[in-house]
Amino acid sequence: MARLLIIGSLEGELGAAARVAIARGAKLGHAEGVAAGLERLRGEGADLALVDLRHDVVWLVQALAAERIACPVVACGRAEDADAAVRAIESGARDFLPLPPDADLIIAMLEAAGATREADAPLARDAAMTTLMARAATLARAEASVLLTGESGTGKEVMARHLHALSKRARGPFVALNCAALPETLLESELFGHEKGAFSGAIATRKGKFEQAEGGTLLLDEIGEMDPRLQAKILRVIQEREVDRLGGGAPLKVDVRIIAATHRDLAAEVAAGRFREDLYFRLNVVALRIPPLRERPADILPLAEHFCARYAQVNGLPPRPLSPLARHLLLAHAWPGNVRELENAIHRAVLLAEGPEIGPEAIELARPATPPPVATPTPTPEAPAAAPAPGGKVASLVGRKVEEVERELILETLSHCLGNRTRAAEILGISIRTLRNKLGEYRSAGIAVPPAPGQAPPPSPLQIAV
Repeated sequence: MARLLIIGSLEGELGAAARVAIARGAKLGHAEGVAAGLERLRGEGADLALVDLRHDVVWLVQALAAERIACPVVACGRAEDADAAVRAIESGARDFLPLPPDADLIIAMLEAAGATREADAPLARDAAMTTLMARAATLARAEASVLLTGESGTGKEVMARHLHALSKRARGPFVALNCAALPETLLESELFGHEKGAFSGAIATRKGKFEQAEGGTLLLDEIGEMDPRLQAKILRVIQEREVDRLGGGAPLKVDVRIIAATHRDLAAEVAAGRFREDLYFRLNVVALRIPPLRERPADILPLAEHFCARYAQVNGLPPRPLSPLARHLLLAHAWPGNVRELENAIHRAVLLAEGPEIGPEAIELARPATPPPVATPTPTPEAPAAAPAPGGKVASLVGRKVEEVERELILETLSHCLGNRTRAAEILGISIRTLRNKLGEYRSAGIAVPPAPGQAPPPSPLQIAV
């Protein structure tokens, strides 16, 4: 269940925002002020915090940064509060929610923060998935660690939540952490928590994700991106069933089931020396590989129809069926982005479609660009070799340094992914650590780097008011 913290009075317009979130299945927490809200975030944590601009949002954001608490903050207020909203976003708040709240905007913010996810079991009609679901149901009630593998977008977190729902720990919390989304120092504090005085800014004790998941399940997503030093600490938690807070004097016992997920081949990572073998064997007690969508074609249309109904309801539109031509188009696509790509394509189609059904003209599919072949005719005395046309791909590369071309490729890919470091690293075929190192070099050289999601430059007051 998603964890939403609202800071401010629930009697006014923030109460309406709370009702929308609860209707989406969120677990609501409430604090009257930012000091009380910070105290709650040190304890049980939250996936997202909505903060009334009548409170000191800037102070809260700065306090979270100082204490290494990674919780996205959304400032909430009326259009006339634009100046205060700009200050909040400049300090590090993720977004601004105009009041009175718009239901679709709240849902979008929750989804962007990763705070709303499919609550139902993974949809399975294809034989490959029904076999997998039967095995998952058998293993769910065990206490052993589970390793979920599969390409990005196949639904590893949905499967993790399903395993938790079927387990003996279903009444306990489900806590998820993306290991690739945070730098090492922040990730360590998120995982293990810290004691007061553990580092500059640690003015109070804070529980980490292991403690927050007590009696429940902890999902370590993209664990293949974790630094080896933290891998060793995770191994100790699994072996000893206890966690050491940063700056702590004694270990604390924890009762948590761990599910790890990765799109990488961890066995190959072990062979390459990038992942600890002992941790791999500890996590790989039970392994479930979620097949890519192209290997489960019988799931494409049922998933598409499911997303059609969902996004029609979310956007207040009448449900419309897929036309035969649209269905054919969906079945013919390779879906390199898997279920996530299908969901996004259907969401767009629901919004773009006109008429009583969704036709192929409303379905926009991203296809990988295939560069045209470059002809290289053999030169002869009578016919010298022709130079590439000005402005062509070859002409644009000849004479340039390799590092310059690499930098352009990395930055363009990052822009294409809207700043998402994990997705860009996947497309480029490099590790998230390598990408971060490259971006650090570019910043040091004074080169602009696309911001990560939630770190976009602050909008103007006019944009916020709109």
